[in-house]
Amino acid sequence: MTATTDGSTGAPRPRAAAASATTGTTPGADAVLEAARQAAGRGVEHLLARQDAQGWWKGDLETNVTMDAEDLLLRQFLGIQDEKTLHAAALFIRGEQRDDGTWATFYGGPGELSTTVEAYVALRLAGDRPEDAHMARAAAWIRAKGGIAASRVFTRIWLALFGWWKWDDLPELPPELIFLPTWVPLNIYDFGCWARQTIVPLTVVSAKRPVRPAPFALDELHTDARHPNPAKPLAPVASWDGAFQRLDKALHVYHKVAPRKLRRAAMRSAARWIVERQENDGCWGGIQPPAVYSVIALHLLGYDLQHPVMRAGLESLDRFAVWRADGARMIEACQSPVWDTCLAAIALADAGVPGDHPALVRAADWMLEEEITRPGDWAVRRPRLQPGGWAFEFHNDNYPDIDDTAEVILALRRVKHPQQEKVEAAIARGVRWNLGMQSKNGAWGAFDADNTSAFPNRLPFCDFGEVIDPPSADVTAHVVEMLAYEGKAHDPRTRRGIEWLLAEQEANGAWFGRWGVNYVYGTGSVVPALVAAGIPAAHPAIRRAVGWLESVQNDDGGWGEDLRSYGETEWRGRGPSTASQTAWALLALLAAGERDEKATERGIAWLAENQREDGSWDEPYFTGTGFPWDFSINYHLYRQVFPLTALGRYVHGEPFSPNAAKGS
Repeated sequence: MTATTDGSTGAPRPRAAAASATTGTTPGADAVLEAARQAAGRGVEHLLARQDAQGWWKGDLETNVTMDAEDLLLRQFLGIQDEKTLHAAALFIRGEQRDDGTWATFYGGPGELSTTVEAYVALRLAGDRPEDAHMARAAAWIRAKGGIAASRVFTRIWLALFGWWKWDDLPELPPELIFLPTWVPLNIYDFGCWARQTIVPLTVVSAKRPVRPAPFALDELHTDARHPNPAKPLAPVASWDGAFQRLDKALHVYHKVAPRKLRRAAMRSAARWIVERQENDGCWGGIQPPAVYSVIALHLLGYDLQHPVMRAGLESLDRFAVWRADGARMIEACQSPVWDTCLAAIALADAGVPGDHPALVRAADWMLEEEITRPGDWAVRRPRLQPGGWAFEFHNDNYPDIDDTAEVILALRRVKHPQQEKVEAAIARGVRWNLGMQSKNGAWGAFDADNTSAFPNRLPFCDFGEVIDPPSADVTAHVVEMLAYEGKAHDPRTRRGIEWLLAEQEANGAWFGRWGVNYVYGTGSVVPALVAAGIPAAHPAIRRAVGWLESVQNDDGGWGEDLRSYGETEWRGRGPSTASQTAWALLALLAAGERDEKATERGIAWLAENQREDGSWDEPYFTGTGFPWDFSINYHLYRQVFPLTALGRYVHGEPFSPNAAKGS
């Protein structure tokens, strides 16, 4: 297979071995330091200029065209399609099509079947004809990959709404699921919060099985239009897959005989659950997919489009739209202002901006106002825990997350606020909440504690992405780093987190990154946390991590990692250099005491050399993760905040040392 330099196809390109990865032409140390100072200064100016007057930062959150396609399908289903939106969305979708007719889920990635099917259908809605060259290429590729029958369940649900697929040929998920107590497997709280918010409304849709008249046929997307869903053999009955396949068959039978009173009661309970979780801005969970399915479910249950809940929900969906200068319209799956703001504040402070700078004080004020002080779904597993944390989005009071809370606390600690007692109170609540959300194994997940059931992932319905929220190395590392900063490095709960992290290290010295790509992100998160918590830089785990980072450094001095590393070992730590991933590697090396080593100097030089004149960095590659491999994210602010943090720590030193703890 031919090696490439852009990560689009083939195996990762070869690079220098560990010994030579730290050699090569590099400016002298003084020149590197001066270049870093200048780059950091430009980066500070650029980031300060991007702050909103209210105190927050937010970069675009770019995913893939399924968001745009499903938005158009929703509008078609509800009968609210308008030409301006249709034209703008189609312009964006066409612009993302690759030469082979496919659509990918990340920049430079391979074509993906379900994404291509949904994009194709959306363009058909916009008036593109099957015989058009770009459409014919897409349809031929879809058929070659098995047609609609081989696409994921969620894609076929969208097609079933218009009669393009049979509801009988979809996995069953009954609304009576809402009645299962929390101790019964497959209750709704066994699912991760994002899956839970999606599955509850989809149980209503599955029960109602609506069909709107299709505006056209899709025969060209089947391998055999006369038999669109060829029979598949069942897995052995003794296997988990076989057991769940047979459970699904039993649920299909139940669909036909379900007691009407029980089913109506289940759908009413589901509706109440959905409405209770609508946010103040009309959205659900601050993310687009649950909002879309909640609107459909409530509409099927009799909520007309002028009902306040529906009107607010539809208005919230419009706020996910990013209108571009060329007239195209891109849909964000989510918006990340809290995450972006705390990371921006950390970057500015670590780059030398004084803690009492007005921009940092404004950011702290805004973050303090975003604190969530009411219980959410997390309280099902932690009923006695007092609330106090931060979510990812503008409005998401039901689902604060552990990662954001840890990073917000780290950001607030860098600000000299005129009302310090207010800051201290918020930090104390956040620390208490994060500690209370520790899972039984000593680590932390993103939204829930002990969300580790293996059953949800085995359901035939759940064939796309992660549907549970187990602890991860990156989230655990951020919590450990925060606890160390708060003087709790020797707290038994912190030590349990450290022990878990040490046990999770890969044989090659890296750590798996759940919410960022991938081993570079995980390693860049864990090493600073361990050192902050008192693990010496000479510890074997730190030395193995340093050795791995040096071994995967690119010939140009930067670091990169393709999303295929989630499934293919040869891609681990391999990919074109990016600003954010180079910064993550540098954060680890700097924490490990490698400031004056060649690998670090070359990485810093790469950041300085690749900075644009306006102080920003360009990064088309996706370095964020929603679901490993299945759903990837390009956070447009990552390319600004992480390089600035790395440059700042290179110039000014680490923000604190293991000895700076205030006492346990």
